[in-house]
Amino acid sequence: MQQDMIVILDLGSNQNTLIARDIRALGVYTEIHPHDITREQLEALPNVKGIILNGGANRVVDGVAIDASDAVYGCGLPLMAVDHAAKRSDVTLANWPAGDPFRREALRSFVFDTCKAQANWNMDNFIADQIELIRKQVGSRKVLLALSGGVDSSVVAALLIRAIGDQLTCVHVNHGLLRKGEPEQVVEVFRNQLGANLIYVDAVDRFLDKLAGVADPEQKRKIIGAEFIRVFEEEARKLDGIDFLGQGTIYPDIVESGTKTAKMVKSHHNVGGLPEDLKFELVEPLKMLFKDEVRACGVALGLPDSMVYRQPFPGPGLGVRCLGAITRDRLEALREADAILREEFDLAGLRGKVWQYFTVIPDFRSTGVRNNARCFEWPVILRAVNTVDAMTATVEQVPWPVLLKITDRILSEVKGVNRVLYDLSPKPVATIEWE
Repeated sequence: MQQDMIVILDLGSNQNTLIARDIRALGVYTEIHPHDITREQLEALPNVKGIILNGGANRVVDGVAIDASDAVYGCGLPLMAVDHAAKRSDVTLANWPAGDPFRREALRSFVFDTCKAQANWNMDNFIADQIELIRKQVGSRKVLLALSGGVDSSVVAALLIRAIGDQLTCVHVNHGLLRKGEPEQVVEVFRNQLGANLIYVDAVDRFLDKLAGVADPEQKRKIIGAEFIRVFEEEARKLDGIDFLGQGTIYPDIVESGTKTAKMVKSHHNVGGLPEDLKFELVEPLKMLFKDEVRACGVALGLPDSMVYRQPFPGPGLGVRCLGAITRDRLEALREADAILREEFDLAGLRGKVWQYFTVIPDFRSTGVRNNARCFEWPVILRAVNTVDAMTATVEQVPWPVLLKITDRILSEVKGVNRVLYDLSPKPVATIEWE
């Protein structure tokens, strides 16, 4: 079933994703597009029922206030201006904050009364549409999927298996930046329990050698992303007829990698780190979903809760939590500290109640006392946040006894660590990850 769509044009707003989520919550599909969308690009979008012209703090670019083109204003579709950023529109939405009932009612009225859109955005329709699109894109050819075992790649795998079956080959790369026990768990679940066609690649030394001495987080991300592609290219050459690379790119990956009116927050290895000589065509069926929608998709596909609600994990893995230039000893300390944190959160009943929790180790040492002698060892930073869509996040108020127990265990069990800190910073201003 073709879903109706509301298009949000980015005229410099920082609330594009919030409005998109408000509209999707009404059961209507929406996408964010650049302010300078052409007539041809707009006409190529299916079932567009209306356009929101969304202006804001970043509307002035290079000294000029941007606006939609005359082609947009003359397209004949209902228009709504947000923050009074556009020249003219059928409806104007005041600058009410997200969650305000008047804002929700104004959006509801525009979407249903003015645009006459149908509330046909749901996961069953999304899955049916994506299966059709995947089959149309892939045909009888084969897809190679990067399977980390995380939520995004697991849901992509389920979608691809339903769409193309044994045309899919999954590759799990152990790059040495995974959490404790994860490579073994991925093999057990996907190969032994789910029967997936899974190739396991041990590339620990290869990745860590490439990352040696590299401190810049953006460079680390790009190295990890490019090396991933190289590994997949090599695996594909061992197989017959691999033309496509499946990826778990989701909407926040794209939004945070920058738009024409918003600066990049950070590049994502599956958005900004692809080499120019990429030999595969990409299959990215989740690229328009927010994180909570990815989980809902996984549930609708019948994946187990243990997989769907697994802790989020960045594509570069512990590489962006071992801050600065990665060293093997600090990486191992990070892995052990993270395992303690996750174990104690489980014991305290916090798993499933806190969206994401992890440890970070910076590339500097602090003075301390161990065995009656001065020591210079690393600090471990604990982070625990709650969010719906990964675009904003609040800090979990972890009970003090739990924090004390985690601290005691890390200081006594993890070699090379003499301090434990708790990060109290929400997003924004901070991001969820440190790099």
